[in-house]
Amino acid sequence: MMAGMGELILLRHGETEWSASGRHTGRTDIPLTARGEDAAAALAPALAMRQISATFCSPATRAVRTAQLAGLQDVKLDPDLWEWDYGGYEGLTTPQIQQDRPGWDLWRDGVIPGDAAHPGETLTQVGARADAVLARAKPLLYEGDVALVAHGHVLRVLAARWLELHPDGGRLFRLDTGTYSTLGAEHDFPVITSWNVPPA
Repeated sequence: MMAGMGELILLRHGETEWSASGRHTGRTDIPLTARGEDAAAALAPALAMRQISATFCSPATRAVRTAQLAGLQDVKLDPDLWEWDYGGYEGLTTPQIQQDRPGWDLWRDGVIPGDAAHPGETLTQVGARADAVLARAKPLLYEGDVALVAHGHVLRVLAARWLELHPDGGRLFRLDTGTYSTLGAEHDFPVITSWNVPPA
């Protein structure tokens, strides 16, 4: 990475009914709430001030709608930006999971297999997807900023990989719905330049 390059702009989609209640939402396609739509639209002024050369977005409706409301153009869908596949924990809250697995932690303990639509995914697999996204995005930073619109856990893993940390480093970065974060470089080292910034 060199000085003068653009930044990665990470947008976590706006609120959904499941995110508001703490339910693990991987591949289930949940729409934004009205509040989530308002938050996504409120991101537009900050993005309008950026020179965005490319935008990649999870195929999930909640992410695509966030990109639209935030005013992003020429959005390319990228299946590697889907949220962590939570397998048999899809739709459950952490307290519900811990009833059967006391002390369970997603980052340490992972998930169990679910049905055919939710087979589950390891942290290593999520990290590999994040690496694939970064490999495609980094060359485009010579042309300007690159926006990535996706989900909480996959973006946290992606931030960890940008910083050259193990994927479980994502546990260190809280990321709320409808927020804006940026990743860049300082003295040619990867850094976080802003994190979890709410709409203006």
